[in-house]
Amino acid sequence: MTDYKLLLEQEIQSLKTRVTQATIPDEMRLKVSKDIVALERSVELGSYDEKYEKVSRYIEWVLRVPWSAESADTLDIAKTKAVFDSHHYGMQEVKDRFLEYVSVLKLKADNQAAVDFRAPILLLVGLVGTGKTTFAYSLAEAVGRKLVRIPFGGMGSARELRGHSRLLLESEPGKVIKGICDSGTRNPVILLDEIDRAADEARMDIMGVLVELLDPAQNHAFVDNYVDYPVDLSHAIFLATANNTNNIATAVTDRMERINMPSYTDQEKIVIGQKYILPKLLRDAGLKPEQLQIKPELWSRMTRPLGYDAGIRTLERTLQGVVRKSARIIVEKGYSEVIVTAQNAQIFLPQF
Repeated sequence: MTDYKLLLEQEIQSLKTRVTQATIPDEMRLKVSKDIVALERSVELGSYDEKYEKVSRYIEWVLRVPWSAESADTLDIAKTKAVFDSHHYGMQEVKDRFLEYVSVLKLKADNQAAVDFRAPILLLVGLVGTGKTTFAYSLAEAVGRKLVRIPFGGMGSARELRGHSRLLLESEPGKVIKGICDSGTRNPVILLDEIDRAADEARMDIMGVLVELLDPAQNHAFVDNYVDYPVDLSHAIFLATANNTNNIATAVTDRMERINMPSYTDQEKIVIGQKYILPKLLRDAGLKPEQLQIKPELWSRMTRPLGYDAGIRTLERTLQGVVRKSARIIVEKGYSEVIVTAQNAQIFLPQF
């Protein structure tokens, strides 16, 4: 017996032990056990290289799937309000809807209705930079769940969601199963980000998978092409975002509750820039708040450099540039602070 063959047999035995000890459905245990038996026969016959790679890779993914593991919710309405207020300025109607959302989850939990758990599915619709994605992160933080973000921008095939057949050597599960594997729980907050931006040629197939994901009658047994066994996603919280709903199938929008994200006013953007964006950028750059001052008259100029802008992306990029340039001046010149004024603004602000 070659050393390589002996090593394979030891690794196969290790796989058998892990499968025996793992918390997986009995039918899935039987399924992978049959694969291991077939692999052992291949080793005996001497043709085992590619088969071992396929089987071991498959079992590794099966063992990563959180078949029953769930995180415990923190359903504290005061904490939820504090989390959303700390991340979002204004947007009171949207925040109120999320507070109502968490209140319903708490009542269900208090009434021991978890068996019939069906979290409403929210669709946040708004222009770029209005905070749609950030609201999903805030909800996950508020309720104490992991967040799985699945970006749809440019997605060119439904197989990116549902996975490829494991008959191919380099196959993997789709983004849904990979996401819950990374989170380690079957009940994370799953953010379906920019579902209106899937590639045109694959849109209808992708919408078909979304219908299954969002339908309570189907998502308790979501089948990934690679795993090829039903995975219960009914306890996950699904949120979706879109710039508009023109490219979203009616069957998908019918399964969600739409929330329109309002545009920020100039004054709101100034407050967001001063109280939320700039302090974070200063921390990230290693600067103290007193080391950078921006004169009040410059904020309106930074907020609307090119006319109307619904979101805060342009303002954020402008402030990033101001912070970077200030950091360089402080390091190179040895200054203790930088003050951005109308007289020196051309040094710090982009010139259009």
